[in-house]
Amino acid sequence: MATENNNLPVRVYQKQFAGLLRTVFGVQNVFAPTFGALQAMDGVQNNKTAFSVKTNDVPVVIGEYNTDANVGMGTGTSNSSRFGEMQEVIYNDTDVPYSFTWSFNEGLDKFTVNNDLDAAVADRLALQAEAKTRMFNNKLGAYLVASASGDLGEVSDVNKLFETAVERYTELEVVVPIRAYVTADVYNAIIDHNLVTSSKGSAVNIDTNGIVSFRDIVVTKTPTKYMSGKKVIFTPDNIGRAFTGIVTTRAIQTPDFDGVALQGSGKAGQWISDDNKKAIFTAGPKA
Repeated sequence: MATENNNLPVRVYQKQFAGLLRTVFGVQNVFAPTFGALQAMDGVQNNKTAFSVKTNDVPVVIGEYNTDANVGMGTGTSNSSRFGEMQEVIYNDTDVPYSFTWSFNEGLDKFTVNNDLDAAVADRLALQAEAKTRMFNNKLGAYLVASASGDLGEVSDVNKLFETAVERYTELEVVVPIRAYVTADVYNAIIDHNLVTSSKGSAVNIDTNGIVSFRDIVVTKTPTKYMSGKKVIFTPDNIGRAFTGIVTTRAIQTPDFDGVALQGSGKAGQWISDDNKKAIFTAGPKA
């Protein structure tokens, strides 16, 4: 049958493809500052859970040291503590599931491919890694928008919008760098804003149309197709993780034509803790 391997040779490329994905993701993924390096694993064993993290929801309580004579001593000996009530801290295992899958299925016929077969396989794997990175861009942008704790409104005045964002992050006591992923039109509105001048100490180069930050928020120009309908996504850096598990990547000789079937499949997802999601905001869609 055409669907049977019939003992034909199979070459596996899981490790090579994992390396390609990590490399391409690091260069081309627009949300890498938020999610860090791609966690790429070959040989997936679990079909639902990517990994587990330790979490706990015990709040921190600040009390006062009690020096009363009958607390911890006197009549309070062995039945009270000068440190106050003791809170037990227990961490829970929180499973992080895969949220989407990917696959590819291509045929390379020696009769028609017009290239060295091994070179063609290497080239197609590199292109598949780029395609998966664009897929991750879409998924991660949608995930950030869906995870946002609130929307800061229309983007009619970029200065006012960024002032509001600064106020929110100040009240949240966020001390790590904040980033704004913005569409090209919002980026240009920031570049053209009258506050963006050398006299104001702005980190901008009009000759190269480049800006580093606006009101101490790092600005990253982002393609509209990855913004899931929003104009701006505000988020602290390095608060999440993106991951993929490679089930298989192989080149298998096929009896149906003179060549190989290049096939791959995997699972992927992303994760940000609920506490960190409180520091994600969006703005838009109007600009």
